[in-house]
Amino acid sequence: MRVVRLTSEVDFAGWRSAARVLRTEGVEPHAVVWTVERDLFSPPPGDGVDGVDAPRSTSASQGEKAFTVPAAFLELAEQVILHRAADRFSLLYRILWRLEHTPHLIENPADPDMARARDMAKAVSRAAHKMKAFVRFRLIEGAAKETYAAWFEPAHRVTEATAPFFARRFSNMDWTILTPDACVAWDGERLMVSEGADPADAPSEDAQEELWRTYYASIFNPARLNPRQMRQEMPKRYWRNLPEAALIPALMEAAETRAAAMVRTPPRPPSDRVLKAAQRHARDASFGGGTPTTLEAVEAGVSVCRRCELWRDATQGVPGAGPSNSPLMFVGEQPGDQEDLAGSPFVGPAGQLFDRALAEAGVPRERVYVTNAVKHFKHEARGKRRLHKTPAQGEVNACRWWLDAERRLVRPRVIVMLGATAAFSVMGQPTRVAEARGQILPLPDQAQGLVTFHPAYLLRLPDPAARLTAYLTFVEDLRRAGELSGLA
Repeated sequence: MRVVRLTSEVDFAGWRSAARVLRTEGVEPHAVVWTVERDLFSPPPGDGVDGVDAPRSTSASQGEKAFTVPAAFLELAEQVILHRAADRFSLLYRILWRLEHTPHLIENPADPDMARARDMAKAVSRAAHKMKAFVRFRLIEGAAKETYAAWFEPAHRVTEATAPFFARRFSNMDWTILTPDACVAWDGERLMVSEGADPADAPSEDAQEELWRTYYASIFNPARLNPRQMRQEMPKRYWRNLPEAALIPALMEAAETRAAAMVRTPPRPPSDRVLKAAQRHARDASFGGGTPTTLEAVEAGVSVCRRCELWRDATQGVPGAGPSNSPLMFVGEQPGDQEDLAGSPFVGPAGQLFDRALAEAGVPRERVYVTNAVKHFKHEARGKRRLHKTPAQGEVNACRWWLDAERRLVRPRVIVMLGATAAFSVMGQPTRVAEARGQILPLPDQAQGLVTFHPAYLLRLPDPAARLTAYLTFVEDLRRAGELSGLA
């Protein structure tokens, strides 16, 4: 029996080094015991296998056979090592052992070992995502230099792997994240890792949390509430570390009443002057009487637009919203059911996901301009429900007049196209999201274009793992747009 002593629970380098030695020497998986040494006399990395020194150079004359493994296996192993399962080291070595005789094992979705490894990697990815979303910093009172600290209990050992995200996101402040596994700190220049902490070491509530609760209550939109999705995306196990968690039960209880009141409230009518100008434009199918010169005129014009037939079944037109000089514009497809009732873009389930992704990307929602390629809700009735229908190209072309007016008035530096319909509206030609996503595309008005998923697409993905992967890609695209525009 061979015993491997690793230096920590996340010692991937040590596992890889020892596994290479064992595999080269032909030691079968059932003959290996993996353990973690935490005392001062632990063997250093590279000397972790009983009776085996650091990996030797091998050659055919020594009777040893060199071997290679797919890069995908190493990427998977780096994730699985962070899982809390006690048998993760032996599982990975068993897969490594089998790869020689089953070279396509890594691609087999039905293999029990690979299925379990993938499930573990997905759980680790979700834990890292939750850590990015739910860490809350508190100001340390009495510190010589302004410093913040946070306590978090990740589902898996992702603290060190996730630390670079916080270093980028909060690069201009000193902070420490305390967890039971490890603590990470940033001093403005470098990341430091130390041993895990106790909950008693966590800072107490600071004065800023009351301000945060006030802000959270003010931005809570009852029309967006989806309790099932909320419990899925914001599990109760994290609530004790979230200042806003105390408000959630009361906000949820009052949501239905507040949402009903919002629906009963009629849209705010534009001024008579603007409405008359919009109606004058609407009488001319070619809008030869002039073009809007303000966003207020666009809003009024959308409300009486008759350029296509979608207005007949919609509650109201839904213009864009946001600062008139925003450097970053997001273009979606069309209003949904809740947007049609509220008269504002991105307030339904897709809007809720969009807001959360913007926050994680570090892009201030209140500083971006959000609009749609089509300004009226296209749908079909099914019982009491109104189901979304994709706008036709002719409807997109008819409504491009309003989008062009918004682009001309806002003059954004970056335009993010959320989905294929938005890309067609902005660029005037069919565009496949899978092919164009992530590319920086020059636009005629000197803006930079970027294509990514529509948040509604993410909500429709049936596989949780695929949905999480796409969401993280979406967040990275928003972060890139924020950096290009100067907002992140």
